[in-house]
Amino acid sequence: MGVVAGRERTYRAALTLGRTLLRALDATVEVVGAEGIPTSGPVIIASTHVSYGDMLPIALAAHTRGRHPRFMARYDVWHTRGIASAMTAMGHIPVDRAAPAAAYLHARRLLRAGEAVAAFPEGGISYSYTVRPLTRGVAALARETGAVVVPVALWGIQRIYSVGRPEGGVLGGREPGPSFARGRRIDVHLGEPLTVGPGEDLTEWTAKLGVRLTEMLEGLQTLPHHRPAPGEHAPWYPQHLGGHAPCRSEAAQWDNMPRHCVPATWGPPWLGWPREAGGGEGPALGRVS
Repeated sequence: MGVVAGRERTYRAALTLGRTLLRALDATVEVVGAEGIPTSGPVIIASTHVSYGDMLPIALAAHTRGRHPRFMARYDVWHTRGIASAMTAMGHIPVDRAAPAAAYLHARRLLRAGEAVAAFPEGGISYSYTVRPLTRGVAALARETGAVVVPVALWGIQRIYSVGRPEGGVLGGREPGPSFARGRRIDVHLGEPLTVGPGEDLTEWTAKLGVRLTEMLEGLQTLPHHRPAPGEHAPWYPQHLGGHAPCRSEAAQWDNMPRHCVPATWGPPWLGWPREAGGGEGPALGRVS
């Protein structure tokens, strides 16, 4: 079996396993806008990051277009036995924040070969469930390779397994584990494809991406079926929309931000995070599971 054939076989097996897990939880994935993913040629899927399982619904959505994106993920994922070999077998890209150039070059090589790459430009899961400061990597890759960028927001999967306010409110405290409650709905919204021109400023373009991702994410968060019930304690729902997740100011102490991010001038305001640390102040369904 060739390397490419083996990689695709492993990818399909992982999707089958993912669907099985979703069925076991009676969870559904509803997708809007998958047609924005081109069926061929270089494309970057740039998604919000709200849970540990975000790769699965994104991959399922892309699969409906015949694409198997290679995900850029933190290298410590490769430190988990079993997961490491699967991630490598599927061709995913480990990102070392201390030395990200290797991951960038790897992604660039794949895009130049016409492949699909998926990235989480926030660089981690948002404790506040708002769009965090973004890295410029997506914009840089798109500008250099000519790849289109498909923005993605997803919501609902954070109720299965995500971050949460650590026990005692301190870094390193115990966080919530996975929930096996049945019947969750996961919504995936893919926006219109974006392009980065040869002369575009990466910071300005990334800020526009932050605005777009925020609009898309809040559009999902405010859907009636995702709102907390009256009087419900909802640590899985953003505070500025009426939930009980940490606000941006509180979340800043746990959000492990990559260096040199574009300050978040989008979304609800926050205070107390210096700009040099990456912060800022500012104001038809297709079922695939």
